[in-house]
Amino acid sequence: MKQRIEYWAGLSDYDLETADAMLTSGRYLYVGYMCHQVIEKILKAFFCKNSDDPPPYSHNLSYLANRSGLNKIIPSDFSNLINILEPLNIEARYPTYKEQLLKSLTYERCREIIEQTKELQIWVKKRL
Repeated sequence: MKQRIEYWAGLSDYDLETADAMLTSGRYLYVGYMCHQVIEKILKAFFCKNSDDPPPYSHNLSYLANRSGLNKIIPSDFSNLINILEPLNIEARYPTYKEQLLKSLTYERCREIIEQTKELQIWVKKRL
């Protein structure tokens, strides 16, 4: 179990570093996508802590929070972040959404998303 937790948490850390690199390089569309990945993987680590089963093959953050049991203890500001990050996985991948999404993602907004993502990741890690 410990190996699976470390595996998912390690991937989450890597994706957080990638989000920072995307911010630095001005690739704002991918900041949101990578922050989604950070939270997806830390939720899968939390799932592994509470189950012998492999984590669900899903990118849906709300679903992962529910399946892992985290939804029962998560503060509302982190639930709000999950709601913000949820669509960024899909919207960053499909061209019809990219132009519209790019208009809403400024350096400041992306920096804020990364900081909130870091806070949620740390909060979950403390519960691993």
